[in-house]
Amino acid sequence: MRAVAVLAVVLFHAAVPGLGGGYVGVDVFFVISGFLITGLLWREANTTGTVGLRRFYGARARRLLPASAAVGVITLIASALLLPPLRARTAFGDGITSALYVSNYRFLLQGVDYSAPSMPLSPFQHYWSLGVEEQFYFVWPALILGTAWLIRRVRRRTRAEATSSQRPYVVVLALVAAMSLTLSLVASYWGPFIAFFSLPTRAWQLAIGGLVVLTADQWRRLPPRTGAIAGWTGLALILLACNRFSTDTLYPGFAALLPTVGAALVIGAGCAAPVHGCGRLLGVSPMRAIGRISYSWYLWHWPVLVLAPLLIGHPLGLAARLAAAMISGGLAVLTLRYIENPLRFADPIRRSPGRSLALGGVATAAAVGVGLALLVVVPNPVGRGAPTAAPTVAEAPTPAGSTMGAYDAALQHVTAQVQAAVAASADLKVVPSNLNPPLADAAAELNTMFVGGCMRNAWQVTASDCATGDIASTTTTTVAVVGDSHAAMWNPAFHKLAEKRHWRLEMLTKAGCPLMDLPIDSDTLHREYTECEQWRGHVMARLRAEHPRLVAITMARAYGTENGFPEPFTSYDSAWIESLTRLVHQVRSAGAEVLVLGPTPDPHSVVPICLSGHLDDVTACSPPRSTAVNERGIAAESAATKAGGGQYADLTGLFCTTNRCPVIVGNTLVYQDNGHLTTEYARLLAPVIGALADRALARG
Repeated sequence: MRAVAVLAVVLFHAAVPGLGGGYVGVDVFFVISGFLITGLLWREANTTGTVGLRRFYGARARRLLPASAAVGVITLIASALLLPPLRARTAFGDGITSALYVSNYRFLLQGVDYSAPSMPLSPFQHYWSLGVEEQFYFVWPALILGTAWLIRRVRRRTRAEATSSQRPYVVVLALVAAMSLTLSLVASYWGPFIAFFSLPTRAWQLAIGGLVVLTADQWRRLPPRTGAIAGWTGLALILLACNRFSTDTLYPGFAALLPTVGAALVIGAGCAAPVHGCGRLLGVSPMRAIGRISYSWYLWHWPVLVLAPLLIGHPLGLAARLAAAMISGGLAVLTLRYIENPLRFADPIRRSPGRSLALGGVATAAAVGVGLALLVVVPNPVGRGAPTAAPTVAEAPTPAGSTMGAYDAALQHVTAQVQAAVAASADLKVVPSNLNPPLADAAAELNTMFVGGCMRNAWQVTASDCATGDIASTTTTTVAVVGDSHAAMWNPAFHKLAEKRHWRLEMLTKAGCPLMDLPIDSDTLHREYTECEQWRGHVMARLRAEHPRLVAITMARAYGTENGFPEPFTSYDSAWIESLTRLVHQVRSAGAEVLVLGPTPDPHSVVPICLSGHLDDVTACSPPRSTAVNERGIAAESAATKAGGGQYADLTGLFCTTNRCPVIVGNTLVYQDNGHLTTEYARLLAPVIGALADRALARG
């Protein structure tokens, strides 16, 4: 069974076709752990009337911690050598929490962090499941002992009598499974990252394994034929989940029942008919051999797959990924032979719970110490180039009542200044020492800017009551900015304009939710984004009620199956263009002028991370215009906006020359991540946005 579980996970991570749901191998591991640990604790409790906690934890420490720490230390060092410094420092934090077996909650919190989806995968990502298992080891003995104590109090039994009956423990584990499963189903819908990473939402799978071992006598009474059918059915359920599920599946949710029940059936069938049915297949020598190295293979396979492309300098094809998986299997064999087994079976350590615990403590301390040391050795990256002047844009306000030619001239005046600054930075080589914001601070801007920009998160459905600028006057001009996070990123520019022009500014933005009437599935929630549809209704009602003079609309252009989102459309396709026309017409019908802001170029990397690895070659992170800008898509959007009665602003010239789109302009970092603007660059462009808004208002 361990072989089935680890093969599913390894081949899934190697992106082998037909195994899009191989991640369910972790669920199989959980059921196996629940079966083995519950059985171990129950047998000891049944024999002695209690559980020797020092012996239990010593055995776990001796078995698991040395191999985990060894792989963790090597992964930390390899990350320091191969990863860009910013990404490496994040990996060091991941490695430290992994060594302490709390990385599952670190990754859970990162799931709440809006910037997380844009960050590269951690080489320690797979340690989350080890965190769940270690936390399980702390909780389960207390559960067994607590049940025994409760039985003694209620029935006034002796310690031995309290542990001799299995029925109370079955009831307790069934209650744990029911409560955990309920929590998992609820969390899977509202917060999949919570359901996926936390022990409370995974405990039901461990409890299912425990229920199998506590009911082993009933399983043994099954006829061999019935047991064989149950085993083959269970194995088929696991393989079906591996084949039919994908990363778009709402998980764990109800879907996790398939591999969990499957694993329970296979294990239960092994109690009933171990030499019949699928037991024959699982018992062959190759499967047993893979099962023996499953723990170490699980530890090695992911960092090898993540770091190998950096070592060879290009992404891995299928054959190369399979080769990397095989190499990690070879490392697992060496780890089993020279680390796991020698320490696990060494008599001086094995006979002493104290020495076993000390061994685990030393291994953990070593891994944590290496991570902390690397945080000191690998400092935050800082530009090494000469200080560069901050770009400035001098605004020339157009008096009210001027001709459209005057507004066009004002727009051309400020745009030319930005284009000159962009052109002067196109061939910048060395990151300036006075980069603003510094590379290490850029990622933190994303969440703080969106909080200040009043962006609604994935679960909120009402339009935010977020007004700034001149909110006291009843005669002031109201400007609304509407869209997803790519609308929220313009908040610094519009906020600056609202203060200067005495506007009432309303930011109506929601994560991952463009205002267009298109069906959206949430990449974060892994389900239909019903909250987006509800939010759109509230926003349109707000616009009809408040009658803003100008509505500025923009959104990301990375929606659609081609860009990793599960929607049945792609940005710029016919459905997108038609929806944009309908949206502009609908807002215009409510009495507002409409300004659609075109897309920002796609840098094709998480820019601060890329720059941290190319401090002497900024152009390595600055994409060519031909790949960063979709000229045809912009032209189609412009025509669609005009057809709906609005105005369209092609912003490409604010970011790109004819050949390149620099990611640093003067001393200003353009992108926070893989597409959102920094606060500083958004503020720099405020005069251009202001000229666009002035012209749109004048046309009305």
